Amino acid sequence: MTNLLLESLIEKATHVSTYTVAVVSAEDLVVIEAVMDAIDRNLANFILFGNKEKINAIIETKTYKRMDAGKLKIVHADSTATAAELAVKSVFNKEANVLMKGNIPTNIMMKAVLNKEYGLRTGNVLSHVAVFEIPGYNRLMIVTDAAMNIAPGLEQKAQIIRNAVSLARSIGIDLPKVAAIAAVEVVNPAMEATMDAAALTMMNKRGQIVNCLIDGPLGLDNAVSMLAAEHKGIHSKVAGHADILLVPTIEVGNTLYKSLIYFANAKVGAVIAGAKAPIVLTSRADSAESKLYSLALGLCCVLPNR
Repeated sequence: MTNLLLESLIEKATHVSTYTVAVVSAEDLVVIEAVMDAIDRNLANFILFGNKEKINAIIETKTYKRMDAGKLKIVHADSTATAAELAVKSVFNKEANVLMKGNIPTNIMMKAVLNKEYGLRTGNVLSHVAVFEIPGYNRLMIVTDAAMNIAPGLEQKAQIIRNAVSLARSIGIDLPKVAAIAAVEVVNPAMEATMDAAALTMMNKRGQIVNCLIDGPLGLDNAVSMLAAEHKGIHSKVAGHADILLVPTIEVGNTLYKSLIYFANAKVGAVIAGAKAPIVLTSRADSAESKLYSLALGLCCVLPNR
């Protein structure tokens, strides 16, 4: 969708402001800033799990006078592990609709998410989906998977695509174009990424992966640039028009993710998809703005009639 910006996701999420976000280990200034900004924008209600004294101290230091007390609840937890357990249980019990990572190591939070008794797994692959707004680029770009799956096989890649397609449709991209990225544009049996890309393309054509268009293998250049695609003689509905970049490994995804932020000054929102509820999984170093965009993205994923 042309000219779709991350700020528009915040507007979309405010259409239903009755959802609740459970924040794990919320005793962090940047997290609190994102939460308060979200409350100011009437984005959602929040349950903050963590050290209650520290959370209150941050709130009081920032003197959030406009805060609607009815939209915020604080639940004390003695440790990060306890905060993760309580927050995940709140989503499992439908007291909250979205889970958000605060000042907690990812592995501790994900241990609770994957708990067999109260966790949020569905049997599907969980994958990281990042939505970028890139200066000078006329549409949002989705990159997956930059943080969860290290070296996914063919079936994992198919599920990663399904997760990303579902998210893309939730933000208004009705028929997302998916580029299966590789180093070259031809199938080479010595390069597994090209073999998987070709198989995913055929799976899409035969209706095994739906609600999208897939093409690959494609290099990054001809996935996003019509000029590059034409120069290499590549003609498809995806080449030069990709909405989703499926990367072959976590190293490729992580490097692309950070390159867009640090070299291109891109804005980003990101979630973990494939669980019973969206999981807002941002880096502890991410800005309050990035956390806010990720919150809006997670909320868009649970909006009805998506």
